[in-house]
Amino acid sequence: MLDLQHLHHIAVICTDYPISRRFYTQILGLELVREVYRQERDSYKADLALNGHYVLELFSFPNVPARMSYPEAAGLRHLAFAVADVEAARKSLQGQGVEVQEIRVDEHTGKRFCFFSDPDGLPLELYEL
Repeated sequence: MLDLQHLHHIAVICTDYPISRRFYTQILGLELVREVYRQERDSYKADLALNGHYVLELFSFPNVPARMSYPEAAGLRHLAFAVADVEAARKSLQGQGVEVQEIRVDEHTGKRFCFFSDPDGLPLELYEL
């Protein structure tokens, strides 16, 4: 059996690096650990951490295609962030101009959650612990 330890990181490609960098760092509060510009690829790469743990790579590339469909398409459906209070987190995002869907309740776990999107339409979820 393969001995996987934990999920190391998720990579996200964005269409407008400054906008996405601001969204993930200033709105969601992820910490910028490292940022490099790769001239040969005309591409930025940012390593972002949540509570001191490296979790997300943010890439930019010129002329990337748009997301094919929302949200049910093959591949990654969404990223979920655990929060203590989904209502407070939702209000915080809304206060920063982020459009957030209504809070729903998971019929199997009874936990509350809601969805919103990053600047490129990648679905993101707030999931109450």
